[in-house]
Amino acid sequence: MGVAFLSTVPSLLPAVPPSFPAIAATTRPSAFVGGIRCSKSEANFSGDEDGFRRRDILNGVALSVGMEVIASSVILVEKANAADLIQRRQRSEFLSSIKRTLSTAITGNPDLISPILTLALNDAMTYDKGTKSGGPNGSIRFSSEINRPENKGLSAALNLLEETKKEIDSYSKGGPIAFADLIEYAAQTAIKATFLAAAIRKCGGNEEKGKLLYTAYGSNGQWAQFDKQFGRTDAQEPDPEGRIPQWDKASVQEMKDKFSSVGLGPRQLAVMSAFLGPDQLATESLLATDPDVAPWVQKYQRSRETVSQTDYEVDLIATHTKLGCLGQKINYEAYTYPLQKVDLSKLKL
Repeated sequence: MGVAFLSTVPSLLPAVPPSFPAIAATTRPSAFVGGIRCSKSEANFSGDEDGFRRRDILNGVALSVGMEVIASSVILVEKANAADLIQRRQRSEFLSSIKRTLSTAITGNPDLISPILTLALNDAMTYDKGTKSGGPNGSIRFSSEINRPENKGLSAALNLLEETKKEIDSYSKGGPIAFADLIEYAAQTAIKATFLAAAIRKCGGNEEKGKLLYTAYGSNGQWAQFDKQFGRTDAQEPDPEGRIPQWDKASVQEMKDKFSSVGLGPRQLAVMSAFLGPDQLATESLLATDPDVAPWVQKYQRSRETVSQTDYEVDLIATHTKLGCLGQKINYEAYTYPLQKVDLSKLKL
């Protein structure tokens, strides 16, 4: 029986200006080499090969202008890089705060971990490749969608996230958090909670040792790509009906077909078993009846019994990451805000 738980400026040669030559003007019509003809007059450079030529002057001007452009570009790039670093810091700090708030909320409601996972799955699985519509866009928040048969039992999880959103919005400096982001990061928090719970269980229930085990062998480093997808856009209306099966009534083939429609296969179906209902072992028993899915179910059950459960955790994170960006164009400036300007005239120095 398996264990269930839930981016150079090129170098420039120095321009050494040559000494000015004596220029003689004549009206002789004879040909000459290296002169400039102006009407009937000629300018001769008296044979001085080191003298200035018109091309030298033009090259010097071009070089001077080029240096100014480069200098200006460097300044602009430096400003852009500084602004980018500021925005990255703002987003990172906000995301860290969101995770802490979600962790507190979910830790206090462990019975909602399974519904939160299914909520995130059903919000994402409305994606349709043909029309490029749906996906993890927060549309499940609409009453007409959350009350569909396939979302039965998920209202309590949504209510918890709505309350959590109020707290997050109260301290956000860059605008309210999108439901699409909120739901995805809630699922991430729930997944981490199950990983930690497994580590504690393997340490005989010792919470301190379990945390040390998860810190040493856990999968926190695998979440980097998922965390970059911060800035999803909310849908403004419910997604179309009929795109999500009722997982507890669907056959394995129906599940496989649905996962295939969004670009996932039997492997991803098996690793997402905890998202398909509250009884993971029962779900896996059903999935194991299919020859395409069974090997993956067995693989992940064995992995969960190991100290690090690496295969299971890595594949689950990868699948959740892919689901979390279906049909989305991430706004990498989301939740950023202008810095407050300081009036130096008011400073007493």
